Amino acid sequence: MGVFVFLPLVLPLTAWPVARLAEQRLHPRTATRLLAAVAGVSAVCSTLCLGLLMIVGTAQLPGNPLPDSWSDPDVRAALPYDEIAGRAAIPALLAVLVSCGAAAWRQMRVRRRAVAALGGLPPKPVAVLPDRTPYAYAVPGGPVRGGTRGHGRRKTRCHGRVVVSTGMLAGLAPAERRALFAHERAHLAGRHHRHLLAVHLAARANPFLRPLRTAVSYTAERWADEEAAAEVGSRRSVARAIGKAALLAPRAPAAALPALTGGDAGPVPRRVAALMRPAPAGRAWPPVGTAVGLAAWCAAFGATVSALSSANSAVTLFLVLRGAASPM
Repeated sequence: MGVFVFLPLVLPLTAWPVARLAEQRLHPRTATRLLAAVAGVSAVCSTLCLGLLMIVGTAQLPGNPLPDSWSDPDVRAALPYDEIAGRAAIPALLAVLVSCGAAAWRQMRVRRRAVAALGGLPPKPVAVLPDRTPYAYAVPGGPVRGGTRGHGRRKTRCHGRVVVSTGMLAGLAPAERRALFAHERAHLAGRHHRHLLAVHLAARANPFLRPLRTAVSYTAERWADEEAAAEVGSRRSVARAIGKAALLAPRAPAAALPALTGGDAGPVPRRVAALMRPAPAGRAWPPVGTAVGLAAWCAAFGATVSALSSANSAVTLFLVLRGAASPM
């Protein structure tokens, strides 16, 4: 395997430049999809390499359940610094699995609680709760009958429900309410909870991916802002709705992270300032000659090398283990 097995553990650093530039230079839809894809690939590759390291490390422990042939010197020779790296990978991989498992379980618990809370309400795409506390969020789920909304020729299919309190509605003007609903429907239509969950788990799998999680948390909100502005036809109405909702809402509940989109207002001043400018160009990929274009290609290159390195390491270790297990 050589040093290739270590590359996926550090190559997420190549995505740091685009994580910073994408927030300002890319359309938020493009930025969200790009960063989530890079984070997902990088996290899978680094976790796979930790698993390969753990196999070699576990084979050296006395009383391990692995075949005796896996502790052959030829197997150990395939991994540089096998005694240190192999054994260090054991607690590292266990920590990754426990952390990601806890995050996934927490999301399932939050969604179950949200669905249970809405169980007694009519099956409508918008649920208005009689609560004086101001809040609004979107609960992802299966398609809701009657969940199609549109403005002119624009139509959005909502997969889930928008939840808003009477306290939030009381503080907004009619135009701002429409903008708020459009924003939450955009979260559902774009399946933003999937992107948020992907980067959240990726950051738990590899701490070097945390800047991508922060960036996607912002770009997903900006994506919903732009979709809402296009639906209601007024960027200023969306900006006012965002500002008022942030002032009215209490501290964002911790349970809202990946399971319930729209619970965290994000950097509101930056979002409002972005809505005061013209709509960003919806390019699928930034020009190569720009700083963000170079950063995007650098991140894509890092993710590609991670995938190739992890695949090469997995195949190499498989062949070495099979050779060690074969009778002479």
